[in-house]
Amino acid sequence: MTNSSSAKVGWGLLGASGIAGRALAPAIAGSGHGRLVAVASRDEAKASAFAGKHGIARSYGGYEALLADEEVEVVYISLPNSEHVTWAIRAVEAGKHVLCEKPMHCDPAEVVRLYDTADRAGRLVMEAFMYRHHPDTQTLFRCVANGDIGEIYHASAALSFSMPLAGNIRLDPALHGGALMDLGCYAISALRILAGEPQRVSGFAQLGPTGVDMRTTAFMDCRQGATATFNCGMDLPGQSHLEVIGSKGVLRAEWPFFRPFFPHLDPPKIEIRTGLDSKLLPLTDVNPYLLQVDNLSRAIRGGERPLLGRSDAHAQARVIAALRRSMASRGEWVAP
Repeated sequence: MTNSSSAKVGWGLLGASGIAGRALAPAIAGSGHGRLVAVASRDEAKASAFAGKHGIARSYGGYEALLADEEVEVVYISLPNSEHVTWAIRAVEAGKHVLCEKPMHCDPAEVVRLYDTADRAGRLVMEAFMYRHHPDTQTLFRCVANGDIGEIYHASAALSFSMPLAGNIRLDPALHGGALMDLGCYAISALRILAGEPQRVSGFAQLGPTGVDMRTTAFMDCRQGATATFNCGMDLPGQSHLEVIGSKGVLRAEWPFFRPFFPHLDPPKIEIRTGLDSKLLPLTDVNPYLLQVDNLSRAIRGGERPLLGRSDAHAQARVIAALRRSMASRGEWVAP
């Protein structure tokens, strides 16, 4: 295995998924620090077709074969939610670093188990919240942290899409499907930073025919004195925005999460309103998936730290688990 400080990091894709094809494979191919070595699927023909489409040298009809590939130093896991930690642990035990698609898990104990295993193996693990790597996200967070809109009173988020649902794994409760896991995790990630870590949460779900939440509304009482809310849905018109209300002004971001995939929709923007004045902040046109790949690749070579680590992933899972318990009781307040 080549792993000198100047060599590009060898990446493998564990799962020939839609997100791997649309986002990660092009990002790795365009990276200055990573190279795409192999892809694996349980369906050998699917893996071979994926490899041919994306110019990948090797494909495997099984995940274990990819984990045995000595040129693969880090794996991107885009399997169903219920399989994330299982295969992440197998990957780090095989000596690989891991970029694990969000949400890592809905059980915080499983997140701890993964990071404990990675620590013992001396491997890096990062949850794949690509939007966190975008410079515009950093700008948004910095405006709030610097007090540009004053003391934070309330933050809210909305994420929804009308997805093709026939045969969609998001509808399978056994695979940890549902709107909260697929979309709400983004809102939780942002609101935890903008309003502070929740000290109690309340959630309401509208269930679909398979038993997963098609639409979820959540309320969060945060430790810094602010409140937060979000709604998400898999069968609603497309929307994606964040709003933060402070004592001096309001910050609003349109399409802060999924900008690369929906350029035909409303243009992205970050706006700060104070009194009767309004200003738009300049935006940066970069690919957050590529930034995510470069960050972890450089971290593997010792050049920097992964942007997201154990504490963030554990906090995410704690809030998701608390909301799932609250949703099961029709909105009872639950402490993460």
